[in-house]
Amino acid sequence: MQLTQTHIDYWQKNLRLTAVLLAIWFVATFVMAWFAIPLAEIKIFGWPLSFYMAAQGSLIIYVAIIGYYAIAMRKNDLEHGVQEGEED
Repeated sequence: MQLTQTHIDYWQKNLRLTAVLLAIWFVATFVMAWFAIPLAEIKIFGWPLSFYMAAQGSLIIYVAIIGYYAIAMRKNDLEHGVQEGEED
């Protein structure tokens, strides 16, 4: 099967989006844990930032990543005409 330029553009956008969101995930997961001691000096509502990120912040970031991916892929699907339609 020969890929058209539309298919190539679609997958390039998909891979770029995935790479950016994985980079954000990596920072929220591993970089925050790596710098937990220095981040503990920053206080938010009286709690250390490292505690907040471990307890709630990273979970909020994960949900935001999932939501943004769904919205961006829906837009990308519609833009390139590969959206799922109603089956007859």
